Amino acid sequence: MTDELNDLADAVRSVVDRRWSAAALRAAIDSPEGYDRELWSVLCEQVGVAALAVPEEHDGVGAGVRALQVVAEELGRQLIPSPFLGSSVLATALLARTGDAGLLPALASGERTAAAVFAGTSFTDRPLRAVDGTLSGTAQYVLDGDLADDLVVVAGDELYLVDGASAHRRHTPSMDPTRRFAEVTVDGLAGRLLPGDAEAALAHALDIAAAVLAAEQAGAAARALALTVEYASSRVQFGRAIGSFQALKHRMADMYVLVESARSAVAAAGEALDRGDADAPLAVATAKTYCSEAFSAVAAEMIQLHGGIGITWEHDAHLYFKRAHSSSQLFGDPAYHLGRRTLTHS
Repeated sequence: MTDELNDLADAVRSVVDRRWSAAALRAAIDSPEGYDRELWSVLCEQVGVAALAVPEEHDGVGAGVRALQVVAEELGRQLIPSPFLGSSVLATALLARTGDAGLLPALASGERTAAAVFAGTSFTDRPLRAVDGTLSGTAQYVLDGDLADDLVVVAGDELYLVDGASAHRRHTPSMDPTRRFAEVTVDGLAGRLLPGDAEAALAHALDIAAAVLAAEQAGAAARALALTVEYASSRVQFGRAIGSFQALKHRMADMYVLVESARSAVAAAGEALDRGDADAPLAVATAKTYCSEAFSAVAAEMIQLHGGIGITWEHDAHLYFKRAHSSSQLFGDPAYHLGRRTLTHS
């Protein structure tokens, strides 16, 4: 962590501490948009989170993946729903790879949001096609796809930009209420063809998004651990805090090792991408695999160590548990990324 990255983390945390709470999370989940638009505006205007992945020549910051990871880690701690991962990371990385300047300045300011439309019923399925510039097909699990102003559509080996309002979009609730998905149908739509190889651009953007998601997982796991330690220090049983029992100490120590190891894997992946290392995809696969499994394990322990209160709707433990399991499937589950590691080694 450089001084600049520490300052960025402090800036995001300062905004979140002033404007976020458990009640705010529940209100955002229940809102029609699924996130707090006012908080998002403050993060864009005062911190510039939406501009980080946009090149400087397009009114952005031109920051690296590590900067994106720092923001994701802070947002992940509080499970904050926002367009950051879907729009400011994945869709922006796709557009930046093409060099097309049309939409990037508006994304950098936070004035508009975009969604990447590419997958079918499985992460590796590519159901969308283009014939003479006319699009067809239905994509699943589109991050914030029902709300985004613009859609970046991967159709075969081509990339198109489509006005979001012209597509048929349907919000598809998942087990994780803090993450918003949509089904998007583009049958008969004409999009603006973007330059470049769509598959190469998508592969690069997905590596960035997976590395950033791993950071979000590490941040959420760290917060789950902190809440568990806090509870174990205050919950009294048999005349003493339950955190003083040796068995629980060992379990929380194991959680700590998982969290710190996850943060190391995140940093390694981000630095490899920023350096442009040839084996950066291997570092990304390692981080996504490890952070998915670490967060799932920590969230499960959080529920166990909170006892009865951990399984109540009113407590946030179940939200961390659901985020852990949904995030482990997003951009490829651990088995998929383990397969990537095997192919890279061979």
